Parts: sequence; structure tokens; C-alpha cells
Amino acid sequence: MTTSTFIPRARLDGTAGRTGTVVTPHGEIATPAFVPVGTKATVKTVLPESVAALGAQAVLANAYHLYLQPGPDIVDAAGGLGAFMNWPGPTYTDSGGFQVMSLGVGFKKVISMDVPGAPAQDDDAIAPGKERLANVDDDGVTFKSHIDGSRHRFTPEVSMQIQHQLGADIIFAFDELTTLMNTRGYQEESLERTRQWAIRCLAEHKRLSAERRHRPQQALWGVVQGAQYEDLRRKATRDLVELSRIDRDNGGKGFGGYGIGGALEKANLGTIVGWVTDELPDDAPRHLLGISEPDDIFTAIENGADTFDCVSPTRVARNGAIYSFDGRYNVTNAKYKADFSPLDAELDNYSTQYTRAYLHHLFRAKEGLAATLATLHNLSFTVTLVDRARRAIEEGNYVEYRDDFLARYYAGTRQTC
Repeated sequence: MTTSTFIPRARLDGTAGRTGTVVTPHGEIATPAFVPVGTKATVKTVLPESVAALGAQAVLANAYHLYLQPGPDIVDAAGGLGAFMNWPGPTYTDSGGFQVMSLGVGFKKVISMDVPGAPAQDDDAIAPGKERLANVDDDGVTFKSHIDGSRHRFTPEVSMQIQHQLGADIIFAFDELTTLMNTRGYQEESLERTRQWAIRCLAEHKRLSAERRHRPQQALWGVVQGAQYEDLRRKATRDLVELSRIDRDNGGKGFGGYGIGGALEKANLGTIVGWVTDELPDDAPRHLLGISEPDDIFTAIENGADTFDCVSPTRVARNGAIYSFDGRYNVTNAKYKADFSPLDAELDNYSTQYTRAYLHHLFRAKEGLAATLATLHNLSFTVTLVDRARRAIEEGNYVEYRDDFLARYYAGTRQTC
């Protein structure tokens, strides 16, 4: 069985944007594509069948969390991630590096310089009131489980072993995620550490791929770090491309694609993605690890990202925030108590038949169905947004589609939850 390959299709004039197809052992992904996050082998509150029915093409799970629960051996015995969670399509797993850092220093999803009470440049920064649970050295990371405090160690080899047992079609090299609070000097040290870890990941991936021929072959993707420094981002990208070439020359598979990760501020998202994609070969798929709002999606597409994941649509849904083409709103607000209109009249999905008043009632009554319907709706909204962007590129009217969407979505005062 082949590992992932990328077939470019149409170009977005004047930008790095494009459409294409990522081919994996469990199916094709038409790009650009939004990949829902199923951290613990589940997209929270919804059935995998429902996620597939609303048009999602792939899901991304988390190696760190699945290592802790239920353990990669259990997922392997089930036949791999897709079989374990009853998902028939392509799957991704990240390396666990993000969670080791974010949970280890207590910042969780916050990795920018605006953390309250934290200094802007401090290599030993930790979130106020938190205990350091992770320590990085050149060989790997030692950390305490956020669940029970037990001690564990991830190295590049361990991450590869875990991800091979999890069995996703696309896996990511183990990397060190820094924050924007780290100094330039530390960013340079970390980048070299991540490069060395990438070499070890390639070697272990090659060994495991030969050993595990009874499973579909997996594609290893390198991860580009470098924070907000252009020279570091470009160097990291060139280094990974060269490592991939050397590995292929020596009988390996090289990197099947590349992830764009690390700390960055929203205002610099497009610029940083552009630096990276400018250095990548045209036939290499690019995945942007973790973005947020609809304008970020358009920025990512225009700067050459092929796929991207985001927990925001599902996370905010569980708190009552609903995406609509006229902006985001919180259905728990009192004004929706007797609003019998659909969540969004233009979106045809699982939640079309349910009213805002009904969702308002479910959330107020703390019924579990509230999170399920809101999550399905927000996933459908995001998948539809990206599917229409892909079609607009191919039909030559992307700019009009983007401008019309953003003008309507962000009209007036942006609503928050």
C-alpha cells in the first residue's frame, strides 16, 4: 500500500494558493481541506458517521493523549486508529510535541506573548500558578501526565513507535514547540534540536515501516518551526527538504509532506505560512497545525496551506457559540429563547431541522444533545466554507467568494461568546 502523495490541480492566480489531492491508503483528500480534530479518537460529542456525513474528509487525533489513554497497544490491536474509532477515511496523528509543551508549562492552547502575568522573553516561563510538568533535553522530553502525575519520556523514536501503533495514514515528526516568550537564542537552539530529532524520526520511521508491513504504510511529515523569524522559518524548511532528499537517496521514504507549526501571532499568520511554502517543493502537501477563525482559513489557503486543523469550531460549540454566514452568535443568549428560525437557514446539515429556541433550551437545561447539535452545525459550517473556497479556486471566482463571505460574516460588531 502506498503512502501519501500529492497531486496539484488548480492555481489561485497571484498567490501560493492551490487545489489538489492528497492520496492516502484510506482514501483521497481534495484540498484545500479542513480536518476536524478528534483528539482522543473522537470528535467530542458526535458520531464518526455523522462527521463523515457532513462532508469531512479526514480526522486528526493526538498521539500524546492516546498514549496516555487507552495506550497505543490497544489502538494497534484494534487495527489502527480508523478501525478503533470506526472512521473509514484518512487519518492524521500529531507527534505529541505540542501537548508536552503546552500542558507541561501550563499554558495549554495559549502560546503567544499575551499570556497574563507572563514576561515577554523568558526561556523558563511558566503559566502563573502552574507546575512545570515537562523538561526538554537534546535527547527528548521528560514529562508528568496531566491525568495522574506519572512520569513519562518521549524521544523521537518513542513518538514514531507510538504513532506507528496508532496507525494513522499521516504522522508527524517529533518536534519541540517553543513559545513567543522564548528568546531568539533559545529559538535557534530549539530549531537545531528539532532538526536532529527529524533525522532520528526518519531513521525510526524507515525501520518501523519495514517491520510493520502487515499494516498500511504511513507517511511521515516533517514539522517546520522557527516562531516569527523569517530566517529561522526558511532555514528550518530548507533543512527538512534536504533531510528528506538524503533519506530518499539512502533507501528511505523521506517526508511525505510538511506541517507548519509553532508559535505565531495571528497578524503574521499569512506571512509565516508564505515563507515556508515558498521554500517547499511543489509536489509536497502542507498542513497548517491549528488555526482559528474563518479569516485565518482564507489567509492559510492564499499562502499555500493545503490542509489545516482547528479545535475552535467544536470547542466553542460546546459552549453555545454558533457559526453562521452572518457571523458568530451565542445561542444561549436570552433573545434566542423564542427564536424559531434555524441556526443558519443557508446551511443544509444535521441541525437544519432544529431551531435556535430549541438549542437555547437544550443548553439552558444542560442536555447533552445541545453540544452534539451545535458541534455538528459548526463542523458543517467550516467544512462547507472550505469546500466552497476550493470550488471557487477551480472556477476562477475565489476573490469574489472570499470578499463576499468575510464582508457578511464580520459585518458590524464581531460577536463573541
